[in-house]
This record gives sequence, C-alpha cells and structure tokens, in this order.
Amino acid sequence: MPEKKSSGTFIVKNDKGLHTRPSTELVKCAANFSSRVSLSYRNYTVNAKSLLGILMLAAERGSKIIVEASGKDAKEAIESILTLAKNKFNITY
Repeated sequence: MPEKKSSGTFIVKNDKGLHTRPSTELVKCAANFSSRVSLSYRNYTVNAKSLLGILMLAAERGSKIIVEASGKDAKEAIESILTLAKNKFNITY
C-alpha cells in the first residue's frame, strides 16, 4: 500500500511570527501524529516535530509556509496544523 501524503499552506498571522511559543504549539500538535511532517519556507525544509528546526525558519508575520506530511494519518496532521495556524497557534498577547 502506498504511503499517504498530504500537504497544505498557511500564512503566519502572529504579530511576532513563528517565535518560540507558537513554534512550541506547532511541535506539540505535530507530535500527536505518527506521520512525518515537514515545514518549508524559502529554501528550507524542517521537521515540524523539531522546535529548533522551526525556529531556524525565522518565519515572520505574513510568511507563507508549506506543510507536507506522509504516513497513515497525514491528512489529519495537515488539517490539525492548518487549524492551529488559523487560530494563531492559540496565542493571545
């Protein structure tokens, strides 16, 4: 059976971009899934389960991030992350 793949994009809405707190929420969300989840921005692709990786993207407000997942729960992982991003990673200042 071929591996399931899914992808989507989101725009960073947080005023301070993907800094430590939203990145931590993203890692926690991605960690709930068995699929491999990656984020791509500019010419970088990082593991969505790696806090350091996400921080290295240095994505600012307005950045367009591509999310890709492969594995048995890839679609659910993508939907969950896109919803989290839409809700500004559950962060209010």
